[in-house]
Amino acid sequence: MGFLRGLFGKKEAPKRVLDHPNKLLKGDMITLDDSFALPAQLRGQQLKVEAIHTYEYQRSQQCEFMLRGHSGKSIFMAYVVEDEAYLSFSYKISRAVVEQLFDLDQFADIFEEPGQANLTPQALSPELSEELGQWVADDYHQVEYAGFGYFHREDYRNLTPPQDDNGQRGEAFESYSLVNAHETHALDIEVYESGDTEVMLTLYRPLSDIRDYWPAS
Repeated sequence: MGFLRGLFGKKEAPKRVLDHPNKLLKGDMITLDDSFALPAQLRGQQLKVEAIHTYEYQRSQQCEFMLRGHSGKSIFMAYVVEDEAYLSFSYKISRAVVEQLFDLDQFADIFEEPGQANLTPQALSPELSEELGQWVADDYHQVEYAGFGYFHREDYRNLTPPQDDNGQRGEAFESYSLVNAHETHALDIEVYESGDTEVMLTLYRPLSDIRDYWPAS
């Protein structure tokens, strides 16, 4: 009878295995390392995937995970493969914070051809240092000028984003990037056709910073 139940009984669906950033779906959670090398917004935090976006470039695509933890602030994470694989974590800052972090004349050089700006952050106030100290490098040099792409508020992994010019191509933007000498920190800027400008402080971290994965289902 046991044999017959095994033969005709309903089989359980295989459990979903979540062990890599590329497998993350909306609703999944990750737990990050509690190392003091990470800023407070990341250190030991359990973060939920609230949304998955796609950056579309001429010859590539990049998936972005919008994460949120107990603080309610958004953290943007990407899994990047170049010479080796790594994680990038980005923290969006306001214009007011940009004005406190950088000399605005130096900052304006980012948008001037040929795109060879160098930035040295200004001294941080105690409050700003506590919030952003580990996100900010001692210096930055420009590595990208006016890169063109489209931003999609959808997950297009292994798919081709819509190519419809009637509003379905995503939001067009130009990207500007600066990195520090050790290539551990970056300053990423996106300027959209609407005139909106997003400024993000970025950390490059090893894949091992994700200690645990928690599938939503």
